Amino acid sequence: MRCLLIYDIPDDRVRQKVADACLDYGLQRIQYSAFAGNLSRTHQRELMTEVKRRLGNHAGNIQLFTFPDDVWKTRRSIEQGGES
Repeated sequence: MRCLLIYDIPDDRVRQKVADACLDYGLQRIQYSAFAGNLSRTHQRELMTEVKRRLGNHAGNIQLFTFPDDVWKTRRSIEQGGES
């Protein structure tokens, strides 16, 4: 199932640890504090358990949204890169 994980974590070190967990589970960074990718329900639970562990007692807000493929395909995005 397609997933979108977003977070707001004030502590830089904790934020990096959460980002590393997202990458470890195969999610791709789509914005500074947003990751997307395919995760089974089991991996969703495992990732959220790991993120909670890495967050510890620090402040943070982590949201995991799941989307069926047909809904995910209706998203609209603009991606452009390059040097200014």
